[in-house]
Amino acid sequence: MTVDRVALVTGAARGQGAAIVAKLVADGFRVAATDLMIDDLRMSTADLGGAVIALELDVTSAEQWQWAVHATVEEFGSLGALVNNAGVLHRASLDDETPDGFEGSWRVNCLGPFLGIRTALPHLRRVDGAAVVNTCSTGAIRPFPNHAAYGSSKWALRGLTQVAAAELAPDGIRVNAVFPGPVATPMLDESTQERLAARAAAGRLARPAEIADAVAFLLSEHASFITGSELVVDGGQCLQIG
Repeated sequence: MTVDRVALVTGAARGQGAAIVAKLVADGFRVAATDLMIDDLRMSTADLGGAVIALELDVTSAEQWQWAVHATVEEFGSLGALVNNAGVLHRASLDDETPDGFEGSWRVNCLGPFLGIRTALPHLRRVDGAAVVNTCSTGAIRPFPNHAAYGSSKWALRGLTQVAAAELAPDGIRVNAVFPGPVATPMLDESTQERLAARAAAGRLARPAEIADAVAFLLSEHASFITGSELVVDGGQCLQIG
């Protein structure tokens, strides 16, 4: 089987997304790294050379998705892998949540991946071994109070992953999800990281590279018989009760 090694990664400017880009480049991929924070993105990809192009992308915009996919194919000739990594973490109690806050989380965390899959699909169908990986969350496995918008949007992404895997399997396109627990990235402030690490089964948070390794595996030929899978990378968080 010939796998086309061109990937588009969203939320790639820093933390987990930047680690995914670096890992895929190390594995021989050419990568379109995308993010709203274009200056940070250019800085994080500056040392990766011609294997990476940095593209500004608002994942909630169908028009910007069309442009980003077109730019990727123009630069690299094809697109065989999509990593829907962009996400927002929004906390509020049910009493304090607002319609705008709730919808904003859903637009980034679920609508964005849907738009990405839909836009990339014609190109993925042309590639042997095409694959999609969605970044879900342990918040889509167990409930966390004050995370109604975030948790429900990630549950929706979990469902979207399953539907897409079933629908696209006849096309030979694999669709899987990673479920990170807490990761040491700028998404979590220092005090939150310390609190979560103190309660973690593994005694620490995940490193971004550990999530990147899981994503890279699911995109690789080593996972050629895996679709609709939910790979939990949480250091045992989901084993804890309470």
